[in-house]
Amino acid sequence: MRFKLSTLLIGFVSYCILGSIVLFILSCMNLGSTSYRDTIPSIQESYQGYYLIGTAISTRSLGNETACKIAGHQFNSITPENSMKWEKIHPSPGEYNFGPSDRFVEFGEKNRMHLVGHVLIWHQQTPEWVFLDESGNQVTREELLRRMEEHITTVVSRYKGRIHSWDVVNEAIDDDGSFRQNNWAKIIGEDYVQKAFEFAREADSNAILIYNDYSLPTPEKRDGVLKLIKGLQEKGIRVDAIGMQGHYHLDYPDLDDLEASIVAFAELGCKVHFTEMDINVLPLPVENTGADIALNFAYDEYLNPWPDGLPDSVETALAERYAAFFKLFNKHKDKIDRVTLWGIQDGSSWLNYWPVQGRSNYPLLFDRDYKPKKAFYSVLELVKR
Repeated sequence: MRFKLSTLLIGFVSYCILGSIVLFILSCMNLGSTSYRDTIPSIQESYQGYYLIGTAISTRSLGNETACKIAGHQFNSITPENSMKWEKIHPSPGEYNFGPSDRFVEFGEKNRMHLVGHVLIWHQQTPEWVFLDESGNQVTREELLRRMEEHITTVVSRYKGRIHSWDVVNEAIDDDGSFRQNNWAKIIGEDYVQKAFEFAREADSNAILIYNDYSLPTPEKRDGVLKLIKGLQEKGIRVDAIGMQGHYHLDYPDLDDLEASIVAFAELGCKVHFTEMDINVLPLPVENTGADIALNFAYDEYLNPWPDGLPDSVETALAERYAAFFKLFNKHKDKIDRVTLWGIQDGSSWLNYWPVQGRSNYPLLFDRDYKPKKAFYSVLELVKR
């Protein structure tokens, strides 16, 4: 009887040990485990000596362990997707919500990343109160300038020396190259861009200050931005970099147009940052929708052809397209300081909801299960060669 009990006890202990070993092996296979760093190469490490490789990170992603581990391993620069936009960080007069942006900065510092502040002045996602007085009437130029200066000074000063780059002004130029007539321009005038850069420079003289916009490979818009930056330079305003948002498609932009813009902005003495890169693989409701978040089209099944996963042929086309872009970036690495992907994985991309709600898009390097896609390896192979 004693022999049987001891045999059973030994068997039970062996079973527990074996179970622990199996659980350990399974945990190591988990994407969020430390073995992830051993089994999946890091793009940011592979691109050392080229330019920074960044990602946009949302407040929700900062609460997701797997997302944080991928961000820390794959990227050496991060941009807050929404937490620093005016409506989030300064929702009402005299009220600032620094909690989410503080967590963003702490995460970046913990992972020794280049931190990008996004965005100080934009016509979208700015509360209506900013442009109105207590009676609901439009404020004066002087009052709006005061509010702009107070906002920029408060936000930039809080993170002085910690956030390295700022998107100072976003999307001041229309697609035809003309100056966008938004509330900032209508109330202050076109010199609101100049004032924003002045206020930001005064708040942190060492930060990299960026003008950021979409559709910049388009010749008309490129010319409009060139005119804007030259005008600022003539007034003694230093713009350190042009942010090319990089919201692209499988057939847009033409690579020659993109290269022409990289060269033209560099000739101004500005570095180029690709600030919000993703590649839309879904049909467009209208030709070249740019990246205007105000656009909204009705859902139709033909606009959402792959709700359950991307066909292998399109996955391959996406990988080839990413490789073509990064091959061009590598050619001009002396002009480019950063390439930032607008999101960590497909499920968190804004393109699932814009410009049509409820679609399944696949624009990034990691899929919805946080696994690297063909596009990931196509970008990696360019420098491994």
